[in-house]
Amino acid sequence: MYESHWNLSAFPFDNRFDSEFYYPSESHHAALLKLMYSIETRRSAALLCGDSGMGKSMLVEAAIAQLPESISPVLRVPYPAMPPDQLVRYIARQAAPYEPGEANLDVGTSIEAIERFLRHNLSDGYHALLVIEESHLLESSGSLAAVRMLLNLASEQSASESAWSICLVGNIPTVGHLARHPELEDRIAVRCVLERFSLDSTVAYIEHRLRAAGSNRPTPFSERALEALQLHAAGIPRRINRLCDMAMMIGYAQDLQQIDESVIDLAQQELSARILYAA
Repeated sequence: MYESHWNLSAFPFDNRFDSEFYYPSESHHAALLKLMYSIETRRSAALLCGDSGMGKSMLVEAAIAQLPESISPVLRVPYPAMPPDQLVRYIARQAAPYEPGEANLDVGTSIEAIERFLRHNLSDGYHALLVIEESHLLESSGSLAAVRMLLNLASEQSASESAWSICLVGNIPTVGHLARHPELEDRIAVRCVLERFSLDSTVAYIEHRLRAAGSNRPTPFSERALEALQLHAAGIPRRINRLCDMAMMIGYAQDLQQIDESVIDLAQQELSARILYAA
């Protein structure tokens, strides 16, 4: 809607993964390199954590897009808040789809199905990757021990540490949860913690997204507007996206050529009112 007003060819602040819009901050770039190293060298497990909205899922997508063909397949658990037996069955359904009538296989049979899949995958020259998002939810459901067990499956058939790699992706409390499970924590090859953006990183992030959306002009955000953005968004990319998007919409509606601090404050009020109304 506002693209032509700001001389853009696309919306610059969508919260979706697009490699052209991915901004490699120092923290994100370091985490990406560590994740890639862990997976490509076929280590048992890796941890990626950070505050909600820091772009963890986007970073995982960026890593997966760069993996060699030998890392396959990539299995995912988007919401692991389930008892251990259900978690195992869920993963088994992805690794080795059941035949008709087998949807209620017990845990033992599900484990056998996963192990059979891993053996065949290894014999074909591949190394599987299991991504468990929202991994901070595993502790409350008692499923962290199940994750450690999964790392042991078919391990004797693999020339590396494990028959597959598991990437735990979650919020900061995941670190403390793992500390209470030393047997699993010892299997974590790399630990990546995404740090919130500084003001300089926030400015660079906004400029990068605008350029990726086709802008060839100086940023429409004034210096004071950028400072207000940093204050309200607290260096979290998802919040930056929402504020910038709303501010550019307001600027378009008011036919502004520059976005100042007052527009950012108005955008923040609008977004806060939406949250209160939804509650």
